[in-house]
Amino acid sequence: MEKAIIGRKVGMSQIFDADGKVIPVTVIEAGPCVVVQKKTSEKDGYEAVQLGFGDVGERKLTKPEKGHLDKAGVSPKRHLKEFKLNKAAEMNVGDVVKADAFAEGDHVDVTGISKGHGYAGVVARHAGSMGSGTDPSRIFKGKIGAGHMGVDQVTVMNLDVVKVDPELNMIVVRGAIPGPKGGLVTIRSSAKTIIAKKGDAGISANPQKASARVNPQKASARR
Repeated sequence: MEKAIIGRKVGMSQIFDADGKVIPVTVIEAGPCVVVQKKTSEKDGYEAVQLGFGDVGERKLTKPEKGHLDKAGVSPKRHLKEFKLNKAAEMNVGDVVKADAFAEGDHVDVTGISKGHGYAGVVARHAGSMGSGTDPSRIFKGKIGAGHMGVDQVTVMNLDVVKVDPELNMIVVRGAIPGPKGGLVTIRSSAKTIIAKKGDAGISANPQKASARVNPQKASARR
C-alpha cells in the first residue's frame, strides 16, 4: 500500500547494526497528520488526500485557510500538502496518519528544500568552469553560471527505514536527506521497484565456463 506523511528534519546521527557496523541515519519527526480534504475521481477527476501538519494559532491563518479547516472540523494547521495515493478512496476526512504507518524495512522517497547558500559563483554552484572561450567566443543563453545557490526542491529516492518509534513520532532513515535542521519534508513510499538482491554467483559446475576452470599455476589454486 502506498503511504505518505509530512514531517520535520531533526538531524543526523549514527547507529550500529548487529555486526557492529556504523549506519549514518537521519531522524525525522513524522506526523501526526490529519486528513483535511479528500479528492475523488467523480468530483475532481483524480483521487488524493490533503494532509495537515503542525498546530498553529488561528490568528496566523487567513480567513480562507481558517474556513477550509473549519469545514473539515480540523484544528488550525501550519502546513497542508496533497498526496495522490492509490488507496486514497479508503481514507476519510479527520483520519490521523502517524509514524507507525511506515515500518522498519520500508523504502521511501524523502522530499525537502535544500539549504540556501546565497549568491555563488559558477565553480561553487556547478563544480566546474564553463569551458574554453576560443569558439564560439560567447555565452549561450541558459548556460550555467553564477547565481542563487540552493533553496531547490530535492528528492532523495529509495531510502530504507531503519527504525520507527510511534510514541516519539519518529522515523529514522538510512543516509542523508535535503534541508537544514527543522526543515519541512515529505515522506512517501518509494516510486522505484525494489528488486531483491540475489546470492553470490559462486563457482559454476559447468567445466566450459571460466568460473569452473582452475589454473594450477596460480597461488590461490595451490593448496
